[in-house]
Formats: sequence, structure tokens, C-alpha cells
Amino acid sequence: MGVLHRQRWCGATGLMVPLLTLASPGFLKIAGVAPSWAVLWLLPWALVDGPASGAIAGLCLGLVLDGLHLGLASEVPVLMLLGWWWGRIGRRGVPIERSYNLGLLALLGALLLGASVLLQLYWSGQLPLVEAGLHTLVAQSLITGLLAPVLCSLMLLRWRRIADLRG
Repeated sequence: MGVLHRQRWCGATGLMVPLLTLASPGFLKIAGVAPSWAVLWLLPWALVDGPASGAIAGLCLGLVLDGLHLGLASEVPVLMLLGWWWGRIGRRGVPIERSYNLGLLALLGALLLGASVLLQLYWSGQLPLVEAGLHTLVAQSLITGLLAPVLCSLMLLRWRRIADLRG
């Protein structure tokens, strides 16, 4: 595992995700749909700290976010998978330095997360309007992909600097 999980304040930044999920600023929404804050936080974390830490962070984040909403759909499996996948990319691949790559990874992550939740709701019979679900999926993926180059690059640069100093 990496270095970030040993820094208490780095892990504490994950507490901002449920807060931003509950009180997302209106100017950061598209048609009333907020970005996937979990994807925006987990992407740079996993890229810097590795696959094991990314999967554990995805598990913790998913459990907290599942506690915020009632229903049968869970975000835990996809967030764990994304944390592990992005951690492998960060460890084995060429270091991601272009912000457009971060935007694409965040867009794919938000699509996977939203599609997983929609499929779980569909299979449990809780999805009343397919059009509303698809609207939410597209809008959330788009705003997440647009915000990722700015937010994820800042966190990625900061956390890489911390990992280099401590590692």
C-alpha cells in the first residue's frame, strides 16, 4: 500500500465526499444533477496510493454513501472495483499527467457507477422512470468528466508531492 493512508488528514479529506454529496453547490450541477463526488475523490487517491488502498478507500466511501440513501442499490462494488483498477493504472502504467486523461477516467468511472446503480434499481423493480435514470446517468457523467481535469489534477499533484516526501 502507499503512503497517503498513513497521513490522517489525507484520509480525512474523504469526509468531504458525503458532505459535498448532501450539500452540492448549485452552480456545479447540470439540470439539477450533481457530479459524482466519490469518483472525483477516489480517482487521484487510487492513482497515488495503489490498488489495495484504492479498493479499501472505495469500500469505506461506498459504505458511507450507502448509509446516506435508502434502497437496495449499493455503490460499494463499483467503487471498490474502480479504486482497484485506477490503483493498478497508477502503479503499473505510465504516470497520468494530462488532465484530459483524468477527465476521461472520471467520465468512465461515473458512467460505471451510475449504470451499476440503475441496473440494481431495475432488477429490484424500484426504477419507475427509465428516462429519469438515463438523464441522471448522462448529466452526472458529463459534469464529473468536466470537473475532473480541474479538481483531480489539483489533488493528484498535492498527493503525489506528499507521497514523494514521505516515501
